[in-house]
Amino acid sequence: MANHIVLDIETQNLFSDVGGKENLHKLLLSVAGVYSYADKKFLTFTEKELPAFEDLLRKTELIIGFNTDGFDLPVLKKYLSVDIMKIPSLDIMTEIVNAMGHRVSLDDLCVNTLGKKKSANGLIAVDYWRQGRMDELKKYCLDDVRLTRDLYEYGLKNGEIKFTARDANLPYIKILKVDFASRRFSARGGPASGGKTKILWTPSLF
Repeated sequence: MANHIVLDIETQNLFSDVGGKENLHKLLLSVAGVYSYADKKFLTFTEKELPAFEDLLRKTELIIGFNTDGFDLPVLKKYLSVDIMKIPSLDIMTEIVNAMGHRVSLDDLCVNTLGKKKSANGLIAVDYWRQGRMDELKKYCLDDVRLTRDLYEYGLKNGEIKFTARDANLPYIKILKVDFASRRFSARGGPASGGKTKILWTPSLF
């Protein structure tokens, strides 16, 4: 994983500010947060610091993230001379949707897999930007980078990640078997505390 990075970005504005999700390209970057496996450290980049981010991207062999294909990369694309869309990526959410047919939140995955929660709701990042609270904004962004990295590494080590599913409003834990190296995903249900046991098996779609 020498030249792999984990990526998350925050924006200056919201979809409601730009006329909806169809105008994703109009969102403006506030900060990009990265964990560099090569440097073994967390980094942040503001708009003015994007040339340094481009230098990092030129050496990057894989971008790991959560909803990066559908959000982070399209927002960043307009800022860069490097074609970020051509860098190989592993978007954990995209892989889950492809395997399961529905989205799962990063918070749900991290609570059930790691026993950790997101530090705040994503809307707070825009408030931090508008109030000029850059240190808090960068910390929030890197908190999400750290969670995504830890989720990815858990999946690499244990071959599974977990989330809460519901059947007739009764919760149970669904275990998604993962092989991030070859992108093979399958799922089975299991018991959740106070919930219902349901056994499912969804064949890999890869």
